[in-house]
Amino acid sequence: MTRAGDGGTQEDADHRIPVALSSASVYPLAVHDAFAVAADLGYDGVEVMVTNNHDSQNPDALKTLRERYQQPVVAVHAPTLLLTQQVWGKAWNKIVMSAAMAAELEASTVVVHPPFRWQSGYAEDFAAGIRGIMDDYGVTIAVENMYPWRVRGREAAAYLPHWDPRPLGYEHIAWDFSHAASAGVDSYEEIRLIGDRLRHVHLADGFGGGWDDHLVPGHGGQRCAESLQHLAGAGWGGVVVAEVSTRRAKGVGEREELLGETLDFARRHLGHSNFELSDN
Repeated sequence: MTRAGDGGTQEDADHRIPVALSSASVYPLAVHDAFAVAADLGYDGVEVMVTNNHDSQNPDALKTLRERYQQPVVAVHAPTLLLTQQVWGKAWNKIVMSAAMAAELEASTVVVHPPFRWQSGYAEDFAAGIRGIMDDYGVTIAVENMYPWRVRGREAAAYLPHWDPRPLGYEHIAWDFSHAASAGVDSYEEIRLIGDRLRHVHLADGFGGGWDDHLVPGHGGQRCAESLQHLAGAGWGGVVVAEVSTRRAKGVGEREELLGETLDFARRHLGHSNFELSDN
C-alpha cells in the first residue's frame, strides 16, 4: 500500500475513494430500494447482497436498476451466509454464480465469507478454489473477516480454518468494522497490518460483546475515522461500502437519515475535496 508523501505521487494523495451502499443496508426492503436510496443520497454505487430476493440474483434486472438509477454495481456479495444457504445450491456454485454475475455487471469484486467448518471439501480447498475462479472470470474474490461464535459463553469453532482471514494465504481481504467489533479487534491496527491485500471495506461500527451491531460509523467503539484517514493517505485503490443496519428504522425518512449520516462520515474522513453534507 503506497503512502502519499512517502514515495507516493500527488495522484495518490488526490485519489477519491468511492463510497457505495450495500443492499443489506436497506433490509428488509428489496435491492430495488437500495439503488433508489443510493441515487437519492448521492452514493457512488451499490454492492448487491445476493439473497432470496429475485432481483438480487438476476443480472438483467440489476442492469435495468443500474441504468435507471445511474448507480454502478461495484461488488457482489455471494450468498455465503447462514440465511442464504438455499440460494444457488452448493457452496462452490454460489461462488461461481456470484463471479459470473459480477463479471457480467462489470463489478470488479466478489465478497465471500470464510467456509463453515462443516462444509467438507469446500472448506479444505477454499483458497485454491477461489484463485481458480478469479482466473476464470477476471474478478477479485475478497474473503471477509468474521468473528468467533460463542455457545454458553465459550468460543465455538464455526469457520475453517479460522474466522480471521488476515493470517491465512488469501490474496484479497474484505474488512468489516462491525465484525471486527464482535471479534474484539481494532480495525485501524488490523487494516495497517493487512496492507496491500486489503481490497474492500464494509463501513459500520459496533461495541462487540457478542453482537454484530452494524451501527452507523462513529456510534460504536471502532476507530472508523482513523482507519478511513489512513486509507485515504495511503492512496488505497478499493471501495468503501456502507453496510449499516436500518431494520429498526420507523420509515423511509429515518432510514435515509442513517444512511446519509454514514455517507457524510465516510466522505469527511476520506478527505473528499468536494465533500458536502447531504440534505437528508
